[in-house]
Amino acid sequence: MTVRIFIPRDAAALALGAENVAMAIAQEIAARGLDATIVRNGSRGMHWLEPLVEVETDGGRIAYGPVKKGDVASLFDAGFANGGEHPLCRGKTDEIPFLRQQTRLTFARCGVTDPLSLSDYRAHDGLRGLQNAIAMDPAAIVAQVTESGLRGRGGAGFPTGIKWKTVLEAAGDRKYIVCNADEGDSGTFADRMIMEGDPFVLIEGMAIAGVATGATKGYVYTRSEYPHAIAVMEQAIEIARANGVLGPSVLGSKHAFDMEVRTGAGAYVCGEETALLNSLEGKRGLVRAKPPLPAHKGLFDCPTVINNVISLASVPIVMDKGAAFYRDFGVGRSRGTIPIQIAGNVKHGGLYEAAFGLSLGEIVDGIGGGTASGRPVKAVQVGGPLGAYFPRALFDTPFDYEAFAAKDGLIGHAGIVVFDDSVDMLHQARFAMEFCAVESCGKCTPCRIGSTRGVETADRIAQGIEPEKNRELLADLCNTMKYGSLCALGGFTPYPVLSAMNHFPEDFSPATVVQAAE
Repeated sequence: MTVRIFIPRDAAALALGAENVAMAIAQEIAARGLDATIVRNGSRGMHWLEPLVEVETDGGRIAYGPVKKGDVASLFDAGFANGGEHPLCRGKTDEIPFLRQQTRLTFARCGVTDPLSLSDYRAHDGLRGLQNAIAMDPAAIVAQVTESGLRGRGGAGFPTGIKWKTVLEAAGDRKYIVCNADEGDSGTFADRMIMEGDPFVLIEGMAIAGVATGATKGYVYTRSEYPHAIAVMEQAIEIARANGVLGPSVLGSKHAFDMEVRTGAGAYVCGEETALLNSLEGKRGLVRAKPPLPAHKGLFDCPTVINNVISLASVPIVMDKGAAFYRDFGVGRSRGTIPIQIAGNVKHGGLYEAAFGLSLGEIVDGIGGGTASGRPVKAVQVGGPLGAYFPRALFDTPFDYEAFAAKDGLIGHAGIVVFDDSVDMLHQARFAMEFCAVESCGKCTPCRIGSTRGVETADRIAQGIEPEKNRELLADLCNTMKYGSLCALGGFTPYPVLSAMNHFPEDFSPATVVQAAE
């Protein structure tokens, strides 16, 4: 029987040497005359174990990692092809605690299947949601998505079903589905992992959105920094089109839907939906004033659904298992699961999918294992570069939209970046302002000018120049940016700045500043 060996083609694994490992394993298979084949799968999301190599056995898949090129010969000597013991052996992949404790719905196939095998996708419950959708009235599809409680996973948390209903009811000769895959937040990689590890689930989700709203064309807008994701998505779309999943008759139905990938230049502001639309139309990525909403006048002035990758990739499970099944996970108004991305100075960095409701402390200390440096955790930034810094005193906060908002934070794209006690929070506040200044589209004054003044004010505090007065000025700048900016870039930059000032005032005091300078 042919042995199947799984080696990730995910960008994180490739960055850690997966390609060299794959070549070495292929050479060993040939040299030893073994009946084995290599499958390039996606990542399981345990980045501290990458490259994670798996072998399929009668008893299940056995994991080995992190594997380096120099480890390959010893792996085969130890009977690796049959799941043999080796110092790098992690046992059954599904039994690794980091994986075993997850609730994988959206990421159920990621790392399990061959990303470019449609038959593999079907064998793992793929396309069942789309099959159900094409047999339903569009309004019924929208109702099911609405009842599931699914909200935008890109950061805003807007109910997905309401957005779809608006586009369904909007008049227009043509409608569009736009997938926002412009994943620019620090510490986030869930979108990339889906596109590289399970692209058909995104295609299926977008096709369902098209059937539900009457849209016949879809675009995946991603960034040029994601060459591997772009390549996999483009191949998957070709395969889906060749097999009737996309095209003039979706799965043999009366519905037409096709899609393509478009690549942006990596401007952070193009993660904002209206700036994204401008870029997609070939214009400069400037934020548009709202109204009109994109649901009424979006891409090329047509009604447009704009959803994040994870939002769209979560739709197939809703249409397969039903609204009640999905809604049963989570807490309050935060229903379903969320792919939490753990990064920074952390022992076990990676992607962890779970129902909403875990406390921040459980995520950082229990799942992440604390800091990689072994020093105490000082701060955790949740929600990307525009997210608030939470101190340990707030680690009891449940991971859900409303709980974070109540603590002046935001979940955003669910990226968590961990910092130990060596971090300087004044420096982090300055970085937030500098990031906004660099990435601002320049259209509105509070963002364009406020962020530049914010950098200058933070520098004066660091230099010990009238610290009390400049702290007040920095807080006032944040207030102006928060309420006066046209989009979330300027509007959310105050979150990291104010949280750093409020929770870590000692880093903004003259004594600390002088000591740091010395």
